[in-house]
Amino acid sequence: MGILEGLKPARVMHYFEEICSIPHGSGNTDLISDYCVNVAKSLRLEVSKDKHNNVIIRKPASAGYEGHSTVILQGHLDMVCEKDEDCQIDFEKDGLCLKVDGDFVYADGTTLGGDDGIAVAMVLAILEDNTLAHPPIEALFTTDEETGMYGAEGLDASVLFGKTLINIDSEEEGILTAGCAGGARVDIKLPLKKGHTDMPCYRVTVGGLKGGHSGVEIDKGRLNSNITMGRFLNSLPFNYIIGDIRGGLKDNAIPRVTEAVIFCNGEIHGAANQFVKANAVATDPDLSISVESISHDVCFDEASSKIITAFLCEVPNGIQTMSADIEGLVQTSLNMGVLKVENDTLHMTFAARSSVNAEKYELLDRLEKLTLKFGGVYSSHAHYPAWEYRKFSPLRDTMAAVYEKMYGIAPKIDVIHAGLECGLFSDKIKGLDAVSFGPNLYDIHTSREKMSISSVERTYSYLLEVLAAL
Repeated sequence: MGILEGLKPARVMHYFEEICSIPHGSGNTDLISDYCVNVAKSLRLEVSKDKHNNVIIRKPASAGYEGHSTVILQGHLDMVCEKDEDCQIDFEKDGLCLKVDGDFVYADGTTLGGDDGIAVAMVLAILEDNTLAHPPIEALFTTDEETGMYGAEGLDASVLFGKTLINIDSEEEGILTAGCAGGARVDIKLPLKKGHTDMPCYRVTVGGLKGGHSGVEIDKGRLNSNITMGRFLNSLPFNYIIGDIRGGLKDNAIPRVTEAVIFCNGEIHGAANQFVKANAVATDPDLSISVESISHDVCFDEASSKIITAFLCEVPNGIQTMSADIEGLVQTSLNMGVLKVENDTLHMTFAARSSVNAEKYELLDRLEKLTLKFGGVYSSHAHYPAWEYRKFSPLRDTMAAVYEKMYGIAPKIDVIHAGLECGLFSDKIKGLDAVSFGPNLYDIHTSREKMSISSVERTYSYLLEVLAAL
């Protein structure tokens, strides 16, 4: 008996549990892609898979809808793989350990992958159900969305017939997303030189932070543990040498924990306590800095240690500008998601976002110049365009009308700072009319992620009504 058995909608939860049993982190999508292909074949539906593991499944229109325009139902197959430090799950080969607590489904010690497994589960349930009223459907499942939208970027969209796309990759019920920021990934490498010291050695850990999605939750002003570590090191009133430093696992997740190996003769315990007291903020009330004595054989020289601290203090991070047109919308931001030392080199990976292309490139130019100032190597990749709001959208009008009819209130029409594949699809499919929506998901990209069961049921019923109205 499955953990989710008995929950509604039954077939959606069935498929979601099966998806969660299959390893499907970004870059590890062979099995989940093959699973979708096999489901399509079992349903005797037309299916294709490309070299990027993108899957397209076609289902003919139901009776009476043969003349209606094709609708694309889209979600991504990969998930962000974050876990608690003591969690033993190997994301490369293990499934998730699902739990139910009241109205919520979560995974014990790890991300849940509701972003975006619930989209795939909903669409598979629709493909299976021959009692539904709907136009011709193209189910599009893309890959590696979380690491740069590489599946959508590599997709040959000329094989798609649809000009109407429903993206099921939003995390708040009652909101229809009609635009999003563009962005890019940035890699920076700074060379370091080895040194020698006889000073005592300590492991310093910045922790207790909330973290979160670097787009959706960047507006909350939460602390970035990598940047916080840099500020702490810069606050030390005595000389120190760095032996190692690392924090964060994903560029698009605000890092919660950063560790550094520090050699010093100063009173580092007291400095840590003082820093926490002076930097307590409402967004991260559980900020902590722990210090423990350790043995460590490797360290960098004083100049390299200063470079690390100086860069962490000078690099931009978080909100850069707010939109002047849409109240409360972050226009441009930057997140240092990954910080680590490998082979005498400091590696940093960033997620840059902006709904104004000129601002995005200005921010990237600032990063490149800062990198050159410190003698490093800069590169950017995984560029994706902003999805611009359309004043005329029959799909948006239909979805809003159906929502108001079902619930008696109008949905919120929103433009978000997070990246969605709709921007890439809009570039590839001229005249595409797209809307994104989804059920209530909380704390995505963290091990606290959870999904509302009742919201999934409502959202799925809403999607079925939308399909019947198209």
